[in-house]
Amino acid sequence: MEIRSSNPVLNQKFWSNLTGNDRMTIDGSLRKIGYLLSLTVVSALVSAVLCLNAMNNGNGGLYIGAFTTLGFVGGFIIAMIVFLSRPKNPAALMSLYAIFEGMAVGAMSLFFELTAYKGIALQAVFGTIAITATMYVMYASRIIRPTPAFNKVVGGLVISIMFLYLTSFFLGIFTGYDVPFLHSAGPIGIGVTAFILVVAALTLISDFGFIESGSRYGAPKNMEWYAAFGILVSIIWIYIETIRLLSKLQAFRE
Repeated sequence: MEIRSSNPVLNQKFWSNLTGNDRMTIDGSLRKIGYLLSLTVVSALVSAVLCLNAMNNGNGGLYIGAFTTLGFVGGFIIAMIVFLSRPKNPAALMSLYAIFEGMAVGAMSLFFELTAYKGIALQAVFGTIAITATMYVMYASRIIRPTPAFNKVVGGLVISIMFLYLTSFFLGIFTGYDVPFLHSAGPIGIGVTAFILVVAALTLISDFGFIESGSRYGAPKNMEWYAAFGILVSIIWIYIETIRLLSKLQAFRE
């Protein structure tokens, strides 16, 4: 059995290390996806409310910056722990990841609401839903298939983009410089963000294929958590790139 995914966590080496008597199902994966997404949404709402309340005391900017940084850094660390340790019972770690990412997304969404235009977060939510639904239709109708070649290309692009964002993060902290065009609102900057959004959307194809293949071949039950984790990572990434693209388009029009 060989099941591949463009998600770095869900690679073939990982599959070979898992054992268990109960088997993975699509229904079980969907329930875990719903659970992790619910945690993320609740965490995001709480984060946004706390930041909004802090604005009344003049500390809104501090809270937004702290929650965004803590959330994304904490989420990244937990994702690396999952990637490196491959726990057999990952529910607690993945729940923490959902909470940290929700914290960051909520604060970031409020920031864009204040600096771009009101309603941008809701538009990004609907955009994310539309992109996710479109990718599922394209997968279900076999328009795009997660072949080994497809997963290798998308996986390579994902790793390259991750490296690009990490480079931008550390350059911003230690030098004050940034990666050209990554955050700019000009035509090239908009094109870069649109391209990254396409890559983020394509990771869903691999995630869907991972769930279908795992269920068909009787993967261990705990792989439902990893399937849900892959979907959650993709959806959060799509939302972030969607709201960034909308803000860039608004800035470009102005």
